[in-house]
Amino acid sequence: MAERSQTELPDYLKARDGRLAIDGVDALKLASEYGTPLYVFSEKRIVENTRALRQAVERIHPRVKLCYAAKANSNMAVLAAVLRAGGDIEVNSGGELFKAKKAGFRPDQIVFNGVSKTDDEIRDAIHYGVLATNVDSLYELDQIARVARAESLRANIAIRIVPEIVTRSHIGLQTGLLSSKFGLSPSLLEEAFNRALAARDAVNLAGVHIHVGSQTPDPQPYARAFAEMWRLLTDLNEKTGHRLTHINIGGGLPIDYLPDTAMVEEIGDRERNMLSARLDAGEVIAAALKEAVEADEKGLIEGLTVVMEPGRRIIGDAGLLLTRVCNTKERPETGDTWLLTDAGYSLMISMATYKWYYHLVSASRADMPHTAPYKVAGPLCDSGDVYFDLENGGRLPNYRLLPEGTDVGDVLALLNTGAYALDQASQYNGRPRPAVVMVKESGEVALTRRAETYEDLISFDRW
Repeated sequence: MAERSQTELPDYLKARDGRLAIDGVDALKLASEYGTPLYVFSEKRIVENTRALRQAVERIHPRVKLCYAAKANSNMAVLAAVLRAGGDIEVNSGGELFKAKKAGFRPDQIVFNGVSKTDDEIRDAIHYGVLATNVDSLYELDQIARVARAESLRANIAIRIVPEIVTRSHIGLQTGLLSSKFGLSPSLLEEAFNRALAARDAVNLAGVHIHVGSQTPDPQPYARAFAEMWRLLTDLNEKTGHRLTHINIGGGLPIDYLPDTAMVEEIGDRERNMLSARLDAGEVIAAALKEAVEADEKGLIEGLTVVMEPGRRIIGDAGLLLTRVCNTKERPETGDTWLLTDAGYSLMISMATYKWYYHLVSASRADMPHTAPYKVAGPLCDSGDVYFDLENGGRLPNYRLLPEGTDVGDVLALLNTGAYALDQASQYNGRPRPAVVMVKESGEVALTRRAETYEDLISFDRW
């Protein structure tokens, strides 16, 4: 069985004159001009993903904050594209807050997350007046109040809850469990609300927040999360008269990493179901709101904003990584042909940490049948730097299907690498991080991050 042909891939990727084109731009020309490896992003795809997500949610509920999770990819050109498309932003550090401000996001567009915020980070968020700083512990609640009082300011906060909601995502991506490091457990919530209301001079209790994890394949966890927050909201109102202004159901909306390929059958059922998940955002919100709307006798839903924190859904399928075959070798004992590329897991760490699948196609021979099996690996001095699962755990296929005769010099494309690849890239093995380009909606190509040089490898060292 042949792999899915390039013409069936998302509409910004086409086979043109036998080569891969990205929004009409020849991938091989990009590789020649900017070198490989090379991150390539589609501005058109980012804008379409952002607008489609907002429209899907607003059809169900009119008041929405679509806070793009900057941790997924915080390249400034990406942030600018999200902002122009009508997105808001979620940040997880003082550095991401700095970038959000530089990109032009207003205070009311920013949610600040994190499990170990410093006084300086909290102070910056308070001075900018962000929509909410999501409180991760009782200690942090007191910390925020202390910092706010010292600045004679008032901080907007939301309480982050960990509700013990299991999803069918990778265990490392599930954040709604009591075994995770995030949020306050249910037994501490009443104390958190009481402390927040007692500190009205320093904090404004604006909302509650739950994030069940990333690449979540089902709507039920979101519905359960919303139901739990709705219960807390109504109980708080009954006991104190306090009305929250927003409910934040987090992010985690999945994208489909698995096109039609014979190799998919080599991935275990659980991994395959998770990696191929498709979930409509409107369905998520509808499921979440259903019970709340029916039970809303006091009209608490009126004026309530629903906050979401999508990252992967906006940027995941808007990026790819071009890599060149630098070496090839035969293993007569096993019958394998190996292709050694210039892109290792240092540029897509999830491939090693989570055994993540990034679909591989030939950019040089995009219109040829992808039927020949190859062992593919990166350049790192590490046996784990391979495009398959060394443990044979059923998480990745043992081979990649590419055109017959794929050889040294060919350019390959790893698809759907837009999320959690660029921001987690490292200089491991003394390899400078590559350039980043964006194909603009106009069709022009913009260099959005220069390639590092050998000098950059030592620029922060002192000896």
